Amino acid sequence: MSLPDSMKHVTFDRPGGPEVMHVVTGPVPEPRDDEVLIRVEAAGVNRPDVQQRKGAYPPPPGASPILGLEAAGTVVACGAAVHNWRMGDRVTALCNGGAYAEYVAVPAAQCLPWPAGFGAIEAASLPETYFTVWANLFDLGRLAPGDSVLVHGGTSGIGVAALQMAHAHGASVYATAGSAAKCNACLELGATAAINYREQDFLHEIKALTAGNGVDVVLDMVGAPYTQQNLRALRRGGRLIQIAFMGGSIASNLDLLPIMINRLTVTGSTMRPRSTAEKGGIAAALRERAWPWLESGKIRPVIAEAMPWGDVVRAHRLMEESGHIGKIILSFE
Repeated sequence: MSLPDSMKHVTFDRPGGPEVMHVVTGPVPEPRDDEVLIRVEAAGVNRPDVQQRKGAYPPPPGASPILGLEAAGTVVACGAAVHNWRMGDRVTALCNGGAYAEYVAVPAAQCLPWPAGFGAIEAASLPETYFTVWANLFDLGRLAPGDSVLVHGGTSGIGVAALQMAHAHGASVYATAGSAAKCNACLELGATAAINYREQDFLHEIKALTAGNGVDVVLDMVGAPYTQQNLRALRRGGRLIQIAFMGGSIASNLDLLPIMINRLTVTGSTMRPRSTAEKGGIAAALRERAWPWLESGKIRPVIAEAMPWGDVVRAHRLMEESGHIGKIILSFE
């Protein structure tokens, strides 16, 4: 099929608030040998997009400067070294950048098929959160059936994926959230208990819920303000997994003694700078382990709102207000 020379995409001329974003016309990217070109039907909105727009999260070398880390659509061209995808395949992809556009080039290894029965909106909600949760909670966190895990921000995109995947894996899941409605949503998605952090001390509640023992794993995106309580919430041999620092990364007056006494592991990671080979390995694990959960209905995407991609300014405002439950999606159809 013939492809256009130009496409529309979202850009911003200077760091700032959501209003700096606008739509422009630019060239359609050419896929490298190991890449596929996807005609985008839907793209997910994520907090790293907000940070990039603010100038606080620049793309790694070689990545598209266009916003957007996940997209679902149809393969319209394949690089010379791509043999596992064909033109016409419907894929969802973890992008290194560029998803807020009509076309995006993505390493083939970072693509997955749409789960059976899924549409573009649901498929686009998966990559950024599922790759992140698998790499951190399952790989670094070594979550095992029968373990217990505390997921902070249980109704965020990451939180919704984490608590469902952990529950499906056979773990006991506890979550924190900022309202009664959000706590109820966590319970509906498989949490054993949900703690309203605005009204309750999550450390006290976790100790009470676990007979004073604490949990095996804490998945945290808040950072410094929670670090001391997170360490104390872990049982012997527990793992603290740090995936973001929404409350800051520098913790003062931190008592590290619980790490030694309880033989704790403190770790974390980012996804975007990882190599294609690493991301491809995570994609393979997801296809084997998580995709059957999705296709059977054992876990499901939660869409807060899907809106036309021309409403990207409103989408970012909704993300920054933090009142949503689940994923915000831009539709290109």
